[in-house]
Amino acid sequence: MSVSLTGRRLSEGAHAALLASNCMGSDVVGIKQNEVSSWMVEHTNAVAPLTFELIAGGRSNLTYQVTDATGRRFALRRPPTSHVLPTAHDMAREFTIISALHPVGVPVATPLGLCTDVSVNESPFYVMEFVDGAILRDRLDAEKYFTEATRAAIGGHLATTLARLHEVDVERVGLGALAKHDGYIERQLRRWRTQFQQMRVEGVDDNGLVESVADQLASQIPAQQRVAVVHGDYRLDNTVLDENGEVRAILDWEICTLGDPMADVGLLLAYWAEPGDDKAALLGSAPTTAPGFVSRDELLKLYSSHTSLDVSDVAYYQAFGYWKLACILQGVFARYSAGASAGDQGSVVEFPKHIVWLADLARQTLEK
Repeated sequence: MSVSLTGRRLSEGAHAALLASNCMGSDVVGIKQNEVSSWMVEHTNAVAPLTFELIAGGRSNLTYQVTDATGRRFALRRPPTSHVLPTAHDMAREFTIISALHPVGVPVATPLGLCTDVSVNESPFYVMEFVDGAILRDRLDAEKYFTEATRAAIGGHLATTLARLHEVDVERVGLGALAKHDGYIERQLRRWRTQFQQMRVEGVDDNGLVESVADQLASQIPAQQRVAVVHGDYRLDNTVLDENGEVRAILDWEICTLGDPMADVGLLLAYWAEPGDDKAALLGSAPTTAPGFVSRDELLKLYSSHTSLDVSDVAYYQAFGYWKLACILQGVFARYSAGASAGDQGSVVEFPKHIVWLADLARQTLEK
């Protein structure tokens, strides 16, 4: 199985064009090749010359595959190229998190170096190990890379890995000061509501639905049971899987914080589409609609078997997950509307309708 770190493959034509541009020395969008190459040679033992490929599929922070003269591969992460909110896309924070989790056995790529000198590449970035494996972006990927029997085991591996993350002692790994420990959902509601308001796009109107659902969520918040490392976007295509469907690495830590672990569980269920669902939380053909994957109820039972948490309020957290995703997609749509061109632009024009659909699904889930 030969799949990239993010499983977000470019078309053959785009891939060839990128390699051609690398060979000619021109800059890949978001990368000042000469400056970044010099920094990596000095700080990561990379051997010049280096080539850079933007890995398609990222809708927020951008990820690049970097290959040095010996064939060694690295992954580089940087913020979007435009329309970035002041408190978002903190590379140092993301690097600190994976650096703390790596030594205690949470599956993350090995962190290699952080650059905060904006003269190098105009924005901070960090470099980590390139992890080989499969990332399932859609149903075709799931059916191509895994048998039905292996697909049946993937849900259990994801649930076990998430439970292991939630058991990490935040003080022991040095993340106790990462964020406040209590009031997680309240803080998240404020954060995403503010971002939604700041990222409005002229001519796009949700008729106040996102705001009204936020009010409903704020009035029904369950008690937080414990403080844990909350990934914030834990889903199948944010993990790298080995040939047995086990999690080799969790990706995309940009909105990780401390708080209520049930938020990760609810969001995972929101993403976990089942056959016959009207739509998936993310546009496209969800990988979990392929034969063999466990149901949402089975996935929840698998997680519950590895934790002491009470999961009876999971519907609230699933509704919160739908609502948060609506806010996130609004930010992505605003960035592309403002001219951000790097990353995957597929389906972006459909985002306004999907944002409304997600907010309404959150409302329906709350009212069941």
